[in-house]
Amino acid sequence: MRPVFENFPSEAAEDAVSRRRFLTGASAGIAGSVVAGRAMADSLADVPPREVGADLSGHSERSKYVHIERIPEAGPGRRHVDPGDAINSKTPLDKLVGAITPSDLHYERSHAGVPELDPAKHRLLLHGMTQKQLVLTLNDLKAMPSISRMAFIECTGNGWENWKKADENLTVQNTHGLVSTNEWTGVPLKFLIQLVGKNSGATWMLAEGGDAAGVARSIPLTDEIMDEAFVAYGQNGEPLRPAHGFPIRLIMPGFEGNLNIKWLRRLKFGDQPWMTRWETARYTQLLADGKATQFQLRMETNSVITSPSGTMVIEPGYNRITGLAWSGHGKVEKVEISTDGAKSWKQAELSHPVLPKTQTRFQMNWIWDGRSTKIVSRSTDDKGNVQPDRAALIALMGTNALFHYNAQQTWSIDAAGRVRNVLA
Repeated sequence: MRPVFENFPSEAAEDAVSRRRFLTGASAGIAGSVVAGRAMADSLADVPPREVGADLSGHSERSKYVHIERIPEAGPGRRHVDPGDAINSKTPLDKLVGAITPSDLHYERSHAGVPELDPAKHRLLLHGMTQKQLVLTLNDLKAMPSISRMAFIECTGNGWENWKKADENLTVQNTHGLVSTNEWTGVPLKFLIQLVGKNSGATWMLAEGGDAAGVARSIPLTDEIMDEAFVAYGQNGEPLRPAHGFPIRLIMPGFEGNLNIKWLRRLKFGDQPWMTRWETARYTQLLADGKATQFQLRMETNSVITSPSGTMVIEPGYNRITGLAWSGHGKVEKVEISTDGAKSWKQAELSHPVLPKTQTRFQMNWIWDGRSTKIVSRSTDDKGNVQPDRAALIALMGTNALFHYNAQQTWSIDAAGRVRNVLA
């Protein structure tokens, strides 16, 4: 006799049924639009014959037909600079699929170049208001209990191109390329804190990097941070890349990129922030009234359409709108898309799994009638935070600010199908 529960469809089965209904219903008309609107090959006669391929190798390269790379930048509007003058390098969001960023295309932000650290000589010091002091090697950390989780990291300067005005010739790589998602592997911060015996009065932690700039940030030890932060040595199944902190870095899911200290060398515990130059002169937010905000640590709810997006050209008829959404508060609950300049909205489909504090891919079918319009997305997370439009963000922050720009991104499309960056 079969168990009773076998009579009920599983969640996976219900998803499968839902997908079948979508494919057999709505997709029939959409598929016709795709075929009608795109050139189709006549036969397999146009396909080149089979041939013997290249020998196996120790490292797989991308196809010679795939051209994809980051863009070095020296600040807002200063792109394609000499690498020696660059302060960051942006991820090509318009050329990626899914939610995971390849390790070599993860955005980069460095203050004094990328050090080449010997993992055998590197050390992590834990000290301060603790019962004991520890100095750990990379092998020590690898021998400890580990976790792996996907998490986005986002530079606070992501989106800074559009604070004051919009350059119509920007791509989504230019506007939003300072965010990436990887799978990270390492030792939970809570485990390390238990090892050293943090004093109950120690409510702050100083994290310091091993690069020449000596980047150091004060981090409040909230329950959320204690539960989620970890010291990583793995990135997408391999050791960290040097540009992303090899041999170890701090991972702070949902918080400012500069808190995810690379080349981590020290964690000090205390009862107040250290007020380093990185949280006084650097990562502060100048408001419209001339005052500055400090410790604006969490990255807010955000989204962007990656296709069609800036400098692309589309044709009338069927188009597939796709993009990425993320939130430092938790999971993306829904993404809405407007194809008429934010006058009306339709809910997009989210690609599963939808995980907390990661980028989530969204998609929607669209039949464009060939008339000029504007497209825009907005995301809502599971805490109820809604991505603001530009007017609401500027009303709150003013235009003196440079960081934490999470306004809805608008792309205009003219009658010729040219997609351009504009302010709503």
